[in-house]
Amino acid sequence: MSILAPPRTEPTPHDAGRGRRRTITAGWAIVAVAVLASAAYIDFAPATLLDGLDSTAGLIERMLPPRLDDPGRIGVLALETLLMAVLGTVLAAVASIPLAFLAARNTTPHPVLYRIARAVITFCRAMPDLLFAVLFVRALGIGVLPGVLALALHSIGMLGKLFADAIEQTDAGPREAVRSTGVGYVREMINAVLPQVVPSWTANFVYRIDINLRTSVVLGFVGAGGIGFALQDALRGLVYPRALGIVCVILVIIAAMEVVAILVRRALLTPSANGPGRERVSRTVFSVTVVGATVLALITLRIDPRELFTWIGPSLEVFTRLVPPDFAAVGWDLADAVLQTLAIGAVATAVGAALSLPFGILAAGNVSPHPTVYASARAVILVVRAVPELVLAVIFVAAIGLGPVAGACALAVGSVGFLGKLVADAVEEIDSGPLDAVRAVGGGWWKTVFAAVIPQVVPSVVGSTLYLLDVNIRTSTVLGVVGAGGVGFLLFEAVRTLNFEFAGAIVVIVFAVVYVIERVSGWIRSKVV
Repeated sequence: MSILAPPRTEPTPHDAGRGRRRTITAGWAIVAVAVLASAAYIDFAPATLLDGLDSTAGLIERMLPPRLDDPGRIGVLALETLLMAVLGTVLAAVASIPLAFLAARNTTPHPVLYRIARAVITFCRAMPDLLFAVLFVRALGIGVLPGVLALALHSIGMLGKLFADAIEQTDAGPREAVRSTGVGYVREMINAVLPQVVPSWTANFVYRIDINLRTSVVLGFVGAGGIGFALQDALRGLVYPRALGIVCVILVIIAAMEVVAILVRRALLTPSANGPGRERVSRTVFSVTVVGATVLALITLRIDPRELFTWIGPSLEVFTRLVPPDFAAVGWDLADAVLQTLAIGAVATAVGAALSLPFGILAAGNVSPHPTVYASARAVILVVRAVPELVLAVIFVAAIGLGPVAGACALAVGSVGFLGKLVADAVEEIDSGPLDAVRAVGGGWWKTVFAAVIPQVVPSVVGSTLYLLDVNIRTSTVLGVVGAGGVGFLLFEAVRTLNFEFAGAIVVIVFAVVYVIERVSGWIRSKVV
């Protein structure tokens, strides 16, 4: 007598969809619990925020009207800040090009070199730029050179990764054709790979200048040059109208830089009706402009080109003092500071995402209900993006007091500028078919948004929010320098008191936390987006 096994049944599409919905629901539940736990850990309560709004409004009232007491000096510092951003980005791009070829799976000469290159890129991305600046100031003294080097090293973390990703996405056909002629590795890379990645590299380079301009504003807080020093001086002296005047100057510079970046991307990356000739001219003009700006930066900032190499010795002497890290001093204070950093990042990302979605939808030209609403939403996003998070943290600390709540509020507001723009861009790129279908059956604006817009942008918004969490946790590690909670206070205090071994332990812990968050976020993005 034989026993027949029950027939095997394949999961139906309905079962698969139900399983996916359960997974997504469970994921949202975990997110909600994590955010609520984080808010409770740092005492981020609605009552505190309402009290803080009154204090913030009072602080803003004391800042008005803005004024500039020394326009000539502020103008020089503003130019210094802009040139620091340009020079730091150029140095990072130059260093990232060979590093990217080593860090790309399809061009690396050896797996060992691949792992080393990826480790360097990850280290530069995980280390806060302000920490780089503090260490360089300790090694080289107060001035613009530590700021330029801090911007350059931290930028390698982003540019190296994006450059390598672009190389990995290139077509293998041209490489095989060039290789068949018998040329070596270098000629193969120059003739077959480089032409394919130049457009992507150019876009990333321009975008990084935009980021570094915002970053260079706050480097003056630790003595690394730029307009941030004047801003910190005004805030420390409680001369709030002067501080607001400097913030307005920063806003104008960053807004102008954003317009320039848009024009540059349009000229270099949009196919021209006049053919390749026009594109070659545009790229030549851009290259000449970058070279000219680099030379101008070296002259104006009074940086001897030899200093771009001689900094290595003194800096290594300081950096190596972080090793071996002293974990014996790691106690509850450090554990609490790290948990505060994670909680600040989680709460700020959740609040920022909730605020960014409506602003992003209103700032999308294809969905916004009125041109005035569109212009207003875009203006809010631009203004928020123009003010660095560290400056927002100073304002919130002055308004609601020291602690992680001020840091969470600063990052939440800053997130609106970052994520709001990404949401607006994602909405403008959605398929117009569902929108037309809803409107055709008489659906109003709200119905169109909820039935045709949000379902299309959810994957992009989830991916951008996870990336924002990664960025916010990195940023929250330095907010302690102005008393806004997190591990930054312990870190910068350790460097200030020359307790480098303890600082090294903090750096290792921060690096590990950021690396884990980055890997988990990347895994979630690969599953959801």
